[in-house]
Amino acid sequence: MKPLDYVVSSSTAAAFEKKIAAWEAGGQVDRIWHRDASVWSNADEAKWLGWLTITGEQLKQTQRFAQFAEEVRAAGFKHGVLLGMGGSSLGPEVLRLSFGTAAGFPDFQILDSTDPGRVATIEAGIDIAKTLFIVASKSGSTLEPNVFHKYFFERAGRNGKQFVAITDPGSNMEKTAQEQGFWRIFYGLPSIGGRFSALSDFGMIPASAMGIDAARLLEGGEMMAQACRKPVRENPGAMLGLLLGALNEEGRDKITVIASPQIHDLGAWMEQLVAESTGKNGKALIPVDREPLAAPSSYGNDRVFVYQRLESSPNPEQDKADKAVDALAVAGHPVIHIPMSSAYDLGREFFRWEFATAVAGAVMGINPFDQPDVEASKIATKKLTSQYEATGALPAETVALEENGIRVYGKTSAKSLSSCVRELLATIQPGDYFALLGYIEMNDANERALEKMRVAVRDAKKVATCVGFGPRFLHSTGQAYKGGSNNGVFLQITADDARDLPVPGQTYTFSVVKAAQARGDMEVMQERGRRALRIHLTGGVEAGLEKLASAITHALQ
Repeated sequence: MKPLDYVVSSSTAAAFEKKIAAWEAGGQVDRIWHRDASVWSNADEAKWLGWLTITGEQLKQTQRFAQFAEEVRAAGFKHGVLLGMGGSSLGPEVLRLSFGTAAGFPDFQILDSTDPGRVATIEAGIDIAKTLFIVASKSGSTLEPNVFHKYFFERAGRNGKQFVAITDPGSNMEKTAQEQGFWRIFYGLPSIGGRFSALSDFGMIPASAMGIDAARLLEGGEMMAQACRKPVRENPGAMLGLLLGALNEEGRDKITVIASPQIHDLGAWMEQLVAESTGKNGKALIPVDREPLAAPSSYGNDRVFVYQRLESSPNPEQDKADKAVDALAVAGHPVIHIPMSSAYDLGREFFRWEFATAVAGAVMGINPFDQPDVEASKIATKKLTSQYEATGALPAETVALEENGIRVYGKTSAKSLSSCVRELLATIQPGDYFALLGYIEMNDANERALEKMRVAVRDAKKVATCVGFGPRFLHSTGQAYKGGSNNGVFLQITADDARDLPVPGQTYTFSVVKAAQARGDMEVMQERGRRALRIHLTGGVEAGLEKLASAITHALQ
């Protein structure tokens, strides 16, 4: 296995070489494997390194994955829904979208949104009585999996035999699953954080339920784990992490992910791993996922391009990506090529990126295993939902501007929507990035509408652009947006919901939860001095997004 295939400038190559030599001299790779927290910030890092050896431990008991897969197949479930958030849902989502549905196994969907429209869409697409629900929550106290579980447990007639839990030992979810008679309970390791858990049961149990060969994924992961024990120059994970660290020090902190069509969702998993791990203490590597490719002149000098290329399934879209990536390298942009022979190499890539992220965190001098600013948003959300439970209403807000069914919240002196948007976009400087944060249903139509806006801003401002759907990005890139470098400009989009759904046992509804999450998110952004504005759509999401796109177009002229 070639450790790393890359094209960089001579100055980057020299800086990279110095880092390699320093790591060789310091024996850093061995120190990581000996769980030496001083590789990072010398805080609690040593207690979060269970992912280093998880593949070997899992391979000793792969028969349980095959057995569970057979039990799921024999049970005759028609559909499956994974109820999770962040690290508990993104790995399974990548696997589902990369492998599709296996014959004889349930057709799985992933629910990681409190948007009532999204919950309703999931429900409308399944036969509840023939659906397997997997509730995935490490702590058992995360808001979103808990409300998903409450809702679908009631809809399934409180039939615990349709439910499986994946959780850490001793959690509230374990207790609930036992009390409600869940079919099975599987356990994570407390020493593995959520975003590093794809090769633990949080990834492998859903994979097995989808008819994917978990053992084969784990074999790839273990092969990479063994390669990441090697000296630095032979070490794929260390080399990738050191190169990203060297590029970051040159100001290339936007990791633009390009992935072959079949594995296009890998970037969503990488987003959380990289952003939540490195985005803190005023530093961050910002992943840029699903941004359409453009000519080299569309990009600033703050980019590094990573091409995850699946060589087994060439198609016209991949051919176009090949040519675009070649053009980027010729133009002098740093490009990292990572070839994959099949979708089963995802097991290998999960471990490579986990190790590389840990190494990049060491270069940056941070603890890559905590997420302090995610907790800040959770606290702000909890305060708002508690107030709703006590009073029956969220706190009143002040509207800064209202125009044609669109309300603006935040500090602005503008008198029109386009002027308001222009005011925000005018703050964008070279080296910044622009993020659209949509607390609306995550579907193809809404994603296309947001993509049109991001491309317009990228092409006009020559900056990296991100699109996130709330609340899932709160457990992903949200950490970097709040705790990383103050070089982000944020446009939050909320909307009136066409319908609402109850959360059993609570006064609040799904709409209230989503609204509290959006408002809590913006509250923390403003506390951190971020350049952020909230746009609220009242006349329907589709029409509202068209008006917003028009306002952005006018603002950029």
